[in-house]
Amino acid sequence: TTSSSTTTTTTSSTTPAVTAMVLLASAPPRRLSRAHGNGLRALLLFGALALAAALATFASSSSPVGLSATLAPRSGLRGVVDVGRMGSRSLLRRKAVEVEADTKQATSTLDSDTAAVLYKDMNLGRKFEDATAQWYQRGKVFGFVHLANGQEAVSAGAIKQLRKDDYICSTYRDHIHAISKGSDPNKVMAELFAKKTGICNGQGGSMHMFDAENNMLGGFAFIGEGIPVALGAAFQTKYRRDALGDNNADQVTLAFFGDGTTNVGQFAECLNMASLYKLPIVFVVENNLWAIGMYHYRATAPSLGDQLPHIYKKGPAFGMPGKVVDGMDVVAVREAVAEAVARARAGEGPTLIEAETYRYRGHSLADPDQLRSPEEKERFAQMDPIEKFKDYCLEHNLLTEKKMQTLENEADDIVQEAIEFADNSPKPDKSQLLNNVFSDPKGFGIDENGAYRYQNSEFITKSAAAGL
Repeated sequence: TTSSSTTTTTTSSTTPAVTAMVLLASAPPRRLSRAHGNGLRALLLFGALALAAALATFASSSSPVGLSATLAPRSGLRGVVDVGRMGSRSLLRRKAVEVEADTKQATSTLDSDTAAVLYKDMNLGRKFEDATAQWYQRGKVFGFVHLANGQEAVSAGAIKQLRKDDYICSTYRDHIHAISKGSDPNKVMAELFAKKTGICNGQGGSMHMFDAENNMLGGFAFIGEGIPVALGAAFQTKYRRDALGDNNADQVTLAFFGDGTTNVGQFAECLNMASLYKLPIVFVVENNLWAIGMYHYRATAPSLGDQLPHIYKKGPAFGMPGKVVDGMDVVAVREAVAEAVARARAGEGPTLIEAETYRYRGHSLADPDQLRSPEEKERFAQMDPIEKFKDYCLEHNLLTEKKMQTLENEADDIVQEAIEFADNSPKPDKSQLLNNVFSDPKGFGIDENGAYRYQNSEFITKSAAAGL
């Protein structure tokens, strides 16, 4: 039985010793006589079993998940956890988070209006992504398209509490981040349709949503690209306040990225600089377990003393708090991010949040999604964040079934309107081909007098004659 005051610490520092003893005991004897070798193996195996029994007694009284989780087996050098794959995470991480969350949710921290905003935003995100997939199959949506079905609780829980002047940086899975931040769904869908009315005039596409009006600083095609951009946004806020004396400069930046990104250089470099200058930024890891087709436990090494990787533990290594949260629980995400945002806005520096979530579709719409087992997908389908929040709202008398149905219908209407708007919008014309490609709007360079060459009528005449 787990105490209600249990934290998320789930491993024992003696675990590697037990594992080493078991592996040594099972190894074939070398340079020893058969009798001595077998005797040594028997002694080591007996010692390992005895220590395991002692740890089991200790773990059952003081560990939130017990020995079965602490000693989850691994398959050799590849480091793949063999407990029904996701069973290990359920034991090691989710159970601890859920125990902590249950103690917090005895009374709701939400009011009905906030609950309605979150419920509508999550449903809008899910329906928008489903519609995107449908129109992709019909040949209306182009390029690589990465959907966020299943990850709506992270987007809604983290972003909907921000101010309009706060900043976010997204990934290539950016549609619902943009919508949560306030971008017009019509323009987001038109961008997917590569239309002139799109949020980037049809020139960005699925992976490059950018909305200056709502301080949505873009989606990025390569992993890790957005973190330095987010860091720059946080730095300019800090600089305006501290160096220029702008007391209104208290904006906070949220940087979103996946578990695979935490193994690239930009991640470590930006955590270091953010902590060094105490920048107002929150790093949000959407850990959905899969970096394209690479399973998280095969790619990320655990911290010292742990058997499985815990990304949030990399925060304290850079002098900032690290928190893990159930990313399928919008209330838990909202509370964790609210604390981090308040801390950043008060000048206390950055926070690293690991939101454990799952995507319900393949990496992209070009991915047949055959690497993940049906059992794994079904296990997470039972954790649907929208259904979970629906139950929460009913349990805490925040929203009625009728109200939630109304919100779902409103989301349907918004998506339908977005599709019609995008489908009926004009395509980009050739005149905008070089727009936003060069600092020079037309790409022809600077004339001798310092003006853009395209503004020189003589140059334009010559260019036209040359067929440019």
